[in-house]
Amino acid sequence: MNKTIGIFAHVDAGKTTFAEQILYHTKSIKNLGRVDHKDAFLDMHNVEMERGITVFSEQGVFEYNSSTYYLVDTPGHMDFSMEMERSINIVDYAILIISGTHGIQSQTEVIWELLRKNKIPTFIFINKIDIKTADVSSVLDEIRLNLTDDIYLMDDSSFKDGSMDTDLIEFIAEKDENLIEMYLENGYDKELWLKYVQNLIKQNKLFPCFSGSALKDIGIDTFIEKLDSLTFTEYKNDLPFSGIVYKIRHDENMNKITYIKALSGMLNVKQEMRIGKNLNKVNEIRIYNGDKFKTTESISAGELFAVCGLSSSKIGNGVGNLNEDIDYSLAPTLKTKVIIDEKLNAREVLSYFKILEDEDPGLNVSWNEKAKEIQVHIMGVVQLEILKQIVLERFNLEVEFGSCKILYKETILKGSMGYGHFEPLRHYAEVHLKLEPGERGSGIVFNSECSTENLEIGTQNLIRTHIYERKHRGILTGSPLTDLKITLITGRAHIKHTCGGDFREATLRALRQGLEMSENIVLEPYYRFKISADTEYMGKIISDIQKLNGSFRNPDIHDGKVFIKGRGPVSEFMNYNLEFITSTNGRGKINFQFDGYDICHNEEKVIEKVGYNKNADIEYTSASVFCSKGQGFLVPWDKAKEYMHCLK
Repeated sequence: MNKTIGIFAHVDAGKTTFAEQILYHTKSIKNLGRVDHKDAFLDMHNVEMERGITVFSEQGVFEYNSSTYYLVDTPGHMDFSMEMERSINIVDYAILIISGTHGIQSQTEVIWELLRKNKIPTFIFINKIDIKTADVSSVLDEIRLNLTDDIYLMDDSSFKDGSMDTDLIEFIAEKDENLIEMYLENGYDKELWLKYVQNLIKQNKLFPCFSGSALKDIGIDTFIEKLDSLTFTEYKNDLPFSGIVYKIRHDENMNKITYIKALSGMLNVKQEMRIGKNLNKVNEIRIYNGDKFKTTESISAGELFAVCGLSSSKIGNGVGNLNEDIDYSLAPTLKTKVIIDEKLNAREVLSYFKILEDEDPGLNVSWNEKAKEIQVHIMGVVQLEILKQIVLERFNLEVEFGSCKILYKETILKGSMGYGHFEPLRHYAEVHLKLEPGERGSGIVFNSECSTENLEIGTQNLIRTHIYERKHRGILTGSPLTDLKITLITGRAHIKHTCGGDFREATLRALRQGLEMSENIVLEPYYRFKISADTEYMGKIISDIQKLNGSFRNPDIHDGKVFIKGRGPVSEFMNYNLEFITSTNGRGKINFQFDGYDICHNEEKVIEKVGYNKNADIEYTSASVFCSKGQGFLVPWDKAKEYMHCLK
């Protein structure tokens, strides 16, 4: 049985040390490394060894009983959350490590929400119980308060000779009235109850909890044994091959390595594999364990493997029989420019950053022609520090970065119709779109209500492609559009003159014209925060939140402590952490997590500062092109409706 297990945690909870113990106990590695000794098996990059944090998701492989396990160690720092999220989509089960001394922290909740969103069965391990300040009972209370009530602390006494103890039986029985009736009538059936517990875990109705110490090797054997007995997978090899690209790396010779999770079927060397519209021959299949790999002639469903030379592959691609790509939730909130020596070739430097973007799509590397600079998107300043070191190590290139700027977005507040017409000589296309505000965080959603009598299905699909093939700019700041429902109402083609690119022009003009007809707003990223401090600092904290344009719930006060939950703009709160620590004399605690985009609190100021001129943006225009007497002529957006052919 193939099982992929992901290990997740807030930074410094002991996640990598835990992974090291699992691999050591299962004899996957011969020597037990340590993060502080800079020899942990899965922290194999220099930047990770030096900083003592996980930056890249890496995998180990081990055998236990009759199963093959793929163990994925993920980053715990907030700035590398996108790397962590990409691992969630390939794991069968998650292990969430929570520090017994610090309890639930901001990133713990981010991880938990992503695991629940993706319905990943989760085991919880309370770590560092060897430390005097550890308090398992307190952490369990935190879990019940902030994460879920459906936990059960399992230890050696929970399963005696494979049978459950009375407390566990009663806990499970509460989940199902039929089960408790069977128990009262027929007594305890070991196999039946084990299967029931397995299914409860699989269905995210039960979250087994364990405690121990990864550093001191306490509770590791018990955990491995229970993990093995309480988990199962049901991959099918008799189906067509399908999989998902979850990671891309480049070796020292810049050869591209594509990492894939096989979801169904089998794949052999020399077999062709579809990625998008391309068929790629698989010349070599690798199974990685840390930075070492072995080659194999074939793989089966449930395995993690790597293939070299797939130039068109992108992270999130569905491969084989899986046609859909993965959409990830997390996105950068900041952008910055790359500062390089004037003697360097900027285009060459751009090519290096494009390699990094291939490995981390969230960087969204671009060349700003107007400013003549490379721009990248990031999650935070720690990521910039790491990025600087990576560029030096891999490309022998010293770079600096400019100050971080907020990534804004735009949307609309009310619906409108958008009309686009493209008819220079010997070309023809017309598109009518209905624009409506979408739910916050929904992105761009397209559907069609167009009759096939007006546009054939192939043309409607082409318009859909043009909607999704690029990011569209708003008209206020030129920021990316989001939270928009776009519906194709009708359109028109010409049997003789419509040719390639005509509907692209008409579609983009219709979208832009619809924005001009609507009420547009700027969106900005928000943080959700949790604050705890002595009550003497409550007045100052509340004053700070209000000053920073934040909002908050009524404070809770317990045992001389105040607890405040709220949210506020990233632009205002991104540097507040240091001020907070100073103002509370280091005795307060504040946790931030990304809370999506919402209406910008200082829109006019942002619009003025950005200085975007919608009429000077040559890549986007809301004007339509019509033809009269063999000559094309432009019609501005506010007059275009009068000229549309479909409305006559």
